[in-house]
Amino acid sequence: MLIAILMTNTDDSAFSQAHPGDGEKFSALFRELRPSWKFEVFNVKDGVYPRQTSHFDGVLITGSPASVRDEAPWIKQLEHLVRQIFSEKTPMFGACFGHQVIATALGGKVGYNPAGWSLGTVQTIWCDSDGATPVNLYAAHKEQVVELPEEAAVVSVSPGCPIAGFAIGKHVLTTQYHPEMTPEFISALLSEMEKDTDQETINAARLSLSTKADREKIRNIMVSFFENAR
Repeated sequence: MLIAILMTNTDDSAFSQAHPGDGEKFSALFRELRPSWKFEVFNVKDGVYPRQTSHFDGVLITGSPASVRDEAPWIKQLEHLVRQIFSEKTPMFGACFGHQVIATALGGKVGYNPAGWSLGTVQTIWCDSDGATPVNLYAAHKEQVVELPEEAAVVSVSPGCPIAGFAIGKHVLTTQYHPEMTPEFISALLSEMEKDTDQETINAARLSLSTKADREKIRNIMVSFFENAR
């Protein structure tokens, strides 16, 4: 299995440099279950895109502190690529920013979370043919999808976020949350954000971390998606 990881993280701070990149985080997550899988990472926020995507077994779009509603040229180019990938029916997974850019590229809309920042551990409800399954995931966002693309179906909901994940057919799947984050990273992220975020939000997020994310559950969902999408 060969997966293209489209890196959208625009954070070049010392904090970001001190931790593994999102491409490395996602690769490590998949390899916990599928050690033979291979990955190619493209820094699309720097204008580095794959020449073609149809030869990949899947494409994954990462999270980013950037807003999909910005007019940055790289975001517009990424939306164009999303539409191309969609037309080819190459399996495509989006997380956080990736979830949002897939939505906007295909006709959906993104807006602010009415409650402000969603940080820490959040219980999502994942709905599939087997029923509704609670899946705890790490959150770090203040925008979310507010209108689905055409033909999309909600597959995940969470408090204050009725479109926490969606699917289109068998070849598109998304989540508003961060499957790649480890407990150590989210804890460090909250400490980094403390200087620019109100203390009440940080305190609530830290309290939520007593519940760890269900990395195994979301990893299994993602692996199953890529293996069964074609």
